Amino acid sequence: MKTVAQGFYQDPRIQQAKDLLRDAIIEHQKNITGVKAADPALKDEYLALLKKFGEQRGGALFYQYLGSGIGNGALVELADGSVKYDFITGIGVHYMGHSNAQMTGALVDGAISNTVMNGHLQQNVDSARLVDALSREACKYGALTKNVFLCTSGAMANENGIKLIFQKRAPASRLFAFEKCFAGRTLGMAWVTDKAAYRQGLPKTIDVDYIPFYCESDHQGSIDAATRAMKKAIGRFPGQHAGFIMELIQGENGSWVGNTEYFEALIKVCKENNISVFADEVQSFARTHELFAFQHFKLDKLVDIVAIGKNSQVCATFFTDDHKPKPGLISQTFTGSATQISSSLWILDQITKGGYLGKDGKIEQLHQRFKGHLEKMAAKHPSKIKGPWGIGAMVAMTLFEGDETKTKAFTMKLFENGVLSFMAGSAPARVRFLMPVLAVKMEDIDNVCALIEKTLSEME
Repeated sequence: MKTVAQGFYQDPRIQQAKDLLRDAIIEHQKNITGVKAADPALKDEYLALLKKFGEQRGGALFYQYLGSGIGNGALVELADGSVKYDFITGIGVHYMGHSNAQMTGALVDGAISNTVMNGHLQQNVDSARLVDALSREACKYGALTKNVFLCTSGAMANENGIKLIFQKRAPASRLFAFEKCFAGRTLGMAWVTDKAAYRQGLPKTIDVDYIPFYCESDHQGSIDAATRAMKKAIGRFPGQHAGFIMELIQGENGSWVGNTEYFEALIKVCKENNISVFADEVQSFARTHELFAFQHFKLDKLVDIVAIGKNSQVCATFFTDDHKPKPGLISQTFTGSATQISSSLWILDQITKGGYLGKDGKIEQLHQRFKGHLEKMAAKHPSKIKGPWGIGAMVAMTLFEGDETKTKAFTMKLFENGVLSFMAGSAPARVRFLMPVLAVKMEDIDNVCALIEKTLSEME
């Protein structure tokens, strides 16, 4: 016996439609082959649309960017006819690149699925499949975070994780977080995020004690300073800390990379004081040698909560059995569209089976290619560009000794020259890149780096 749906999805007309759509995408993508200047005939209309959009949304866009609706892998066409390399991918969301023709089948399956939005009362079987796949991947090295709750945004995934911790550790109500961390912009996460401008005028919601992040040039000093700060805060507020939300790789701060021994030292203090350990992987998920950054740093059996987002399309909070919520604590009217969930399954399958992970996987190969170019530039322009270079698909560089004004000017000039990047961090400010891993080619990295060097040479 088959359900009506099984017969529907196996209807040859559905497969024919997928093939036609894929072929049409590929045909039109052939016209997008490299960086291209805007069409002068479209300029006035485009600028007027940008101006109106900025006014209606309450503020101008960071870049003068409105997509036309098609791209070709790492390249994207704008509505003014220009073509640029997208190496920030919507701050990390477009992991599959633009108009990925191979993803067409998953998109069609989601688009024709009966329930357009999956949520608290109604979910299709793909939600169950996605949760199962994520749970298995999270636990494959012995982690206990087998429970997975889907949600609509990374900030919400973090909110849910914090709520689980506070309920578990009640009445403790304080958190630890890293200095210069970013956890989201909800009312709660704005007070976790270590940036005062993001909570200006907002009522206080959470008390947070900030711990200095790892510094590679002072390994033991970093460990000593961080553990000392933790113990001092615990002594000042005994029994009041519920959890430590850890960005294992700080993305918004400029792709600062942590260290296993450093994390283990902090987690030891947490375990000694009944403080839950929360790995915030909204940005780092699927960007290192392993699918999860906590796996990369070998913290599998030490984390209690994990949040993912961006690359996963549908965001999620993972948690151990002893952090399961009481009824009503976490819920959402919808957790994502059927298209998002179908896309998430497709992306997860590509990452885990396509040779992207591991020390010799494509993610590391892409990183080394990018890093190699930047190191050559640094040798030629030592006063303009310096490392750290980041990790995996997260690449960053310090320009002009971290001067914020010059760094912003560089990102704008680089955008004009055909590459999307983004500013990150402060003192020093950095330029960062998030590669579209499932679409980018080595020659794309070569072309982007040539444009980076061109832009550097123009900024005398």
